[in-house]
Amino acid sequence: MSKGIWNDRYLYLFVIPGVIWFLIFCYQPMYGVLIAFKDYDIVAGVYNSEWVGLKYFSDFFHDFNFNSIMINTIAISLLKLLIGFPAPIILALLLNEVKKKMFKRITQTVTYLPFFVSWVVVSGIWYELLTVDQGGIVNTFLMNIGLLKEPVFWFGNPDYFWGLVVASDIWKGIGWGSIIYLAALSGVDVDLYEAAVMDGASRWKQTWHITLPGIRSTIIILFILNVGSILNAGFDQIYVMQNPAVMDRAQIIDTYVMTTGIFQANYSIAAAVGLFKSIVGLIMLLLVNALVKILGEEGVL
Repeated sequence: MSKGIWNDRYLYLFVIPGVIWFLIFCYQPMYGVLIAFKDYDIVAGVYNSEWVGLKYFSDFFHDFNFNSIMINTIAISLLKLLIGFPAPIILALLLNEVKKKMFKRITQTVTYLPFFVSWVVVSGIWYELLTVDQGGIVNTFLMNIGLLKEPVFWFGNPDYFWGLVVASDIWKGIGWGSIIYLAALSGVDVDLYEAAVMDGASRWKQTWHITLPGIRSTIIILFILNVGSILNAGFDQIYVMQNPAVMDRAQIIDTYVMTTGIFQANYSIAAAVGLFKSIVGLIMLLLVNALVKILGEEGVL
């Protein structure tokens, strides 16, 4: 064994910086989990602060807004999963059918660009598109075709907030998310399509029986990872899109942590809620991974 290590010593030298980075920035901060079980005091430090057990977990579970926070978080996450997860797959399948390379590249570039725009800018763009003021493209168009009699304040109506969050999230991430599926599609054997054409299979049947099975493992892995993030509804997006009129629908776990844990300097409850999210995410990931294996597919663990 020692001889093998010596023979590969130069490879291990390349690994050392990465290991050090993970130890410093990933593993060392994990001791901060202790804050969730202590009445953390900045002056006293983590180790000298008083132990309070599960007090801050109990405070969060018994908070007046707990039910609405959990409902909003889970609802937004589920909508993004059910509607937003298939969107990049569909786009990748459509792009895969495009034969003209120039058109395909232009389409890919156009769909990728929104990913690199910050949520602050995206929120501003959507606000201008949906504004009730003169110049709001969406309201003007819907009124011109007779679907609306008067402008709708989309951002000020709680009933539309979840839909706006999901739609803008898809618009921003669909192009970037399709990259992985396009890479997977490039690995599907071309001979299978040629054989299917000879057998008289239509494009739909080729997609259903060849293309989708060819990228099934990629879809399953990404689905499992997305389920593990079920309590991450998208803090940065919702934080910049929320306003007082829609707070009942916009308050999620992460915004609760920001207002209660950070703004009010209650770091212990912020750590407790963060640990709660991590535990729930891990449990969901393990459950879905186990279910996938029961169904005969390959999981992530």
